[in-house]
Amino acid sequence: MELQRHRSAAASRSHFLRSVLHQAAPAVVLLGAVFIPGYSPGSSGPELVRPNANTERAGVLRNGVLTVRLDAKEALYHIYGPRRRPMAVEAFAERGKPAVMPGPLVRATSGTEIRLEIHNALAKPITLLVPTIMRGEADRSATMDSIVVAPGGDGVLTTRPTVPGNYVYRATLPTASSKFKHLAGLMAGALIVDSAKAPAAPHEHVFVIMPVWDSLKTACVDTAPRSAACDVGRVEYTINGRSWPNTERIAATVGDSLHWRVISAGADVHPMHLHGFYYRIDSYSMPSSDARARPMVGQLVATQNLTPLGGMSISWSPDRPGNWLFHCHFSIHLRADSVSAGPEDPHMRDMAGLVIGVNVAPRPGVQLAGEALGPERQLRLVALEDSGDVGPGRMVLPSMHFVLEDGPRRLDAGADFSPELDLVRGQPVAITIVNRMAEPTTVHWHAIEIQDSYVDGVPGFSGAGKRLAPMIAPGDSFVARFTPPRSGTFMYHAHVDDDREQSAGLVGALIVRDPATTRSPDDHTFFLKSARVLAGSSDPVEINGQLHPDTVIIHAGRPARFRLISLTAHHNSAVSDVQLQAIDDPVSETGWTTLRWQPIAKDGMDLPAKWRALRDAEQVISIGETYDFEYTPKHPGMLRLLVSTAGPVGPGKALITVPIRVERP
Repeated sequence: MELQRHRSAAASRSHFLRSVLHQAAPAVVLLGAVFIPGYSPGSSGPELVRPNANTERAGVLRNGVLTVRLDAKEALYHIYGPRRRPMAVEAFAERGKPAVMPGPLVRATSGTEIRLEIHNALAKPITLLVPTIMRGEADRSATMDSIVVAPGGDGVLTTRPTVPGNYVYRATLPTASSKFKHLAGLMAGALIVDSAKAPAAPHEHVFVIMPVWDSLKTACVDTAPRSAACDVGRVEYTINGRSWPNTERIAATVGDSLHWRVISAGADVHPMHLHGFYYRIDSYSMPSSDARARPMVGQLVATQNLTPLGGMSISWSPDRPGNWLFHCHFSIHLRADSVSAGPEDPHMRDMAGLVIGVNVAPRPGVQLAGEALGPERQLRLVALEDSGDVGPGRMVLPSMHFVLEDGPRRLDAGADFSPELDLVRGQPVAITIVNRMAEPTTVHWHAIEIQDSYVDGVPGFSGAGKRLAPMIAPGDSFVARFTPPRSGTFMYHAHVDDDREQSAGLVGALIVRDPATTRSPDDHTFFLKSARVLAGSSDPVEINGQLHPDTVIIHAGRPARFRLISLTAHHNSAVSDVQLQAIDDPVSETGWTTLRWQPIAKDGMDLPAKWRALRDAEQVISIGETYDFEYTPKHPGMLRLLVSTAGPVGPGKALITVPIRVERP
């Protein structure tokens, strides 16, 4: 994955455009769209692709066989908005029906034979693929059943799934861009296998996440001598064929049981975060045997990373009214650009892309739980900004950070990080956010079950009715009032122009402790965040605002609590591998052995006893997730917390290390 700020030099862009134009006859490439000569609205050329809400099942079920007839064909898509000419793109259509994105919903009960009959109306051969894991081939989890269909030809792919879950069927072309994306154009859709013992749940929605590349980006990858995606062109991120704020709006009532299926039809990871509530993982499917990234079935989370081509069934029940969000926390998947930004957002600070809005209405006659009694604790978060600098080939963001004022105490964590906010379970708090920067901001209390969505931090949406949360303008302030209902590890962060303000430093840990408890000297927080480098060949990661963290001290014989928080807003990896290791040879300082620790909590939710067994001290963590672990060292010595990129089956490139010294008590 790559940053897509698209600030390529004008000369390089012009040279690339000339090379593509030279190769692109008879179509014309202009500003990233492939135009059909003579196209005009209402012409008899390719049809416009339609968004698919995934509410209608495709095919005909007869005698235990579901037959789905698909056409792979060229369609048109308005990636640059309805006022610009559309581009040509490969898409699926059910025979006799319009092309849709994502592709038609294929859904059957476990044990049903699924027969996909496909006609290829494209000019290139396609490969149709479905995962073998839905047939129970766990030892070959990354393999696919497939069939190659020639241009103008027909093919049949038959499978009999036996493992209920949420999967992806897709088609690829023999191109580099198709290999990179795991699909060609828009040719992917949901393949849902239901349990024969469980009927479909009420209030169920199927959300398919799909990236759309414009033809400039596609052509760049297909013609470049490298396999990585180019830094030109436009990528739009969609849910069921739409991008926020045009995605489906979910209407619910307090007490409803909501059941969602979330499926990733592409090569990206998507850490999916629900504002204000926890959701339960009911099932999780992924085309990989790497157990490090797989959550426990039944686990309650506020954020769960969805792997490429993975799917999950989740359920939750709102117990408070208001407007709430469910969104990918990878900020480049939320970034507005000149196409997606509305006229009221000239600086492109609002969200776009992978966001679902949920409007929860109160239930008549149901009395909501009140806040804890007692006086409010008064705190102030003052947002400050210093100037940034620009170097060759990269931009350094300005330093933005909050200063915490707690009575006479004033805490400042440094240039591009904000101080830890320590609250008490059950104690009401009033936090005044004062904006002394030159741009607006807001604050989101990530994974905190706040009582009133008005203070949730999404400007123009959080709240209810006409009482919607504002942006905090320069020189203005806003008071957030809530009562933390549970102790645990959380975070707070800006929710305006997310990747810019979060990477610049408007982020901090939010730790809630039980009443009458004090912080142990062996309790340590490790907050992963992107550094202020916005573009370049390397995107460094900081821990607690430091590129070179200080040595952490713990004590032999005492339980140490490690609180891991990730908010690497725009880091290329998006997923990190964290290991706790002991040095093998202190003299030569060579060799490291991974230790064992005990999982305690996820996203501030304590784990049940059955999931607290000692295990290898390694954790895959994605953007917006928190994990708590306990480790008791036996002897003095040197340890390290190693953070690496997360490879397919283990850690990849080392990103940052925290030295840890175990001392005698």
